[in-house]
Amino acid sequence: MKFGPVPLSQAEGAVLAHSVALSSGRLRKGLVLTAQQLSAMQAAGMETVICARLDPGDVGEDAAAARIARALVPDPEAACLRLTDPFTGRVNLIAEAPGVVDLDPDAIAALNRIDPMLTVATVPDMQQMATGGMVATIKVISYAVPGAAVAQAEEMLRNTAALRLRPVCLSSARLIVTTIPGGAGEKGVAAIAARLDALGMTLDRTVTVPHRQEEIATALAAPHDADLTLILTGSATSDPHDVAPEALREAGGNVERFGMPVDPGNLLFLGALDGRPVIGLPGCARSPALNGADWVLSRVACGVPVSNADIAGMGVGGLLKEIPTRPQPRAGRKPQ
Repeated sequence: MKFGPVPLSQAEGAVLAHSVALSSGRLRKGLVLTAQQLSAMQAAGMETVICARLDPGDVGEDAAAARIARALVPDPEAACLRLTDPFTGRVNLIAEAPGVVDLDPDAIAALNRIDPMLTVATVPDMQQMATGGMVATIKVISYAVPGAAVAQAEEMLRNTAALRLRPVCLSSARLIVTTIPGGAGEKGVAAIAARLDALGMTLDRTVTVPHRQEEIATALAAPHDADLTLILTGSATSDPHDVAPEALREAGGNVERFGMPVDPGNLLFLGALDGRPVIGLPGCARSPALNGADWVLSRVACGVPVSNADIAGMGVGGLLKEIPTRPQPRAGRKPQ
């Protein structure tokens, strides 16, 4: 592609690089110039125009963006994504349902190394999305790019599952709340219900029991139809053998992970009972603010396996916003 000022006599079919104001109206940048428009520019006293002229084999910005988008998401329905029509060299990928984004960071990085004019920007891997949220945007920066670069991107992405949305596959949850004298009681139930609603799930039942192992175990073992069990304890779960994890074991379940390197959210535990997931929520889940439980809950709701290694890997980026009302702020006091 050639870019720069050219005589009007040589600009027919070129792409206007900068908007031009004429008495008959404004010519917008990105416009493919016609003989009539060039005559109007000449009548306005112009002699040259800054434009982009495609070389043989170049692909225009919209066509290039569309090709990259189709290569990145060859089956939008299966990927649970919608591709917008290309405009100004851009195609957006939109979530068609609540879910989490499953992407290959290495593939995205490799695509962005092909040519600086071909760009793909995404939300982070495993980001929770609502229906209609933008998952990624493909943007061709210049007005055209070499066809060889587009073809290289297409070939690199062939048979590569680089980007998709994992939709929510669980439909319901039950919540067991434990209470202690003077504790929070059922405070936080509304925030947890809102989290489930954002995932398209329902809170089928809330059971409140004293903060004792036997009562929690009985509640866990009770018949239910929910796909997921959540436990919110009135007293912080501070050890892998504390009351709530031990109650899960007593009920016949198992604890796969206690604790996570995300703050707030350290005191989470993850397990299973009768083949269905159980999440012991940290106390910060009473607040609607983002915390580590959100990262685990969204993955579990979408059927994404969450291993010890997965949770351990959440530490990078896991220092979330400080809570000003925290009784013991993590940041030290300034010297007096």
